[in-house]
Amino acid sequence: MADEIRLEGVWKFYGDYAALRDVSLTINAGACCALLGRNGAGKTTLLRILAGLSPFQRGEIRLFREKPRSEEARRRTGFLGHGIGVYEDLSARENLLFFARIAGAGNAEDTSARWLARVGLEKVAQMPVRQFSRGMRQRLALARTFLHNPRLLLLDEPFTSLDDRAIAMLSELLEEARRSGATIILSTHQLREALSIASHVALVENGRLRYSGERTAEMLDDPAYLYRLYTELGAA
Repeated sequence: MADEIRLEGVWKFYGDYAALRDVSLTINAGACCALLGRNGAGKTTLLRILAGLSPFQRGEIRLFREKPRSEEARRRTGFLGHGIGVYEDLSARENLLFFARIAGAGNAEDTSARWLARVGLEKVAQMPVRQFSRGMRQRLALARTFLHNPRLLLLDEPFTSLDDRAIAMLSELLEEARRSGATIILSTHQLREALSIASHVALVENGRLRYSGERTAEMLDDPAYLYRLYTELGAA
């Protein structure tokens, strides 16, 4: 299987501070990688670099054998970050119409209507986003991320502010994306939800990739195992 994501010796500096330190990682097509680590470990920085939103100073990255900032890589990527990335003065429908047209999705009207229904926002489609709760905004952001059927999904804390029903909806979306062949990298503190869908795990500690490998049954049965692994790695 051709490599979908490849990082080799990647460094990211903010001034003199190294936020990422010599990160090398390969994720094959169709995998779902749970990117785990404490706050400030470098997870968000890594996802923003992969999404082409932040430069890096050393190393090499290829997405679909393209550079992260290439038009082809951007076209095939769906990114959900902390900032939600929707327009508050537009309605939910107007937001999705705009993003569907930008992404070149077929029949933007049908696509936006379908995704509003999928995330449970069809009854508030005409409401300005500024009137939405945090959870409603997150659901709209998920629709924006998924609507063009991206082949790479980069998700930073996607379960934030979602209730149990919305978490189940997102888990279903991730399962469908995997079955369709999409590659997924998600950073989250919702370990049980992440591990139930993940095929692989990568642990980041102080900007370094300290562990990467397949998600094991032990991780799924006992998520606290990962915290013990953090402690062991931090002491190594």
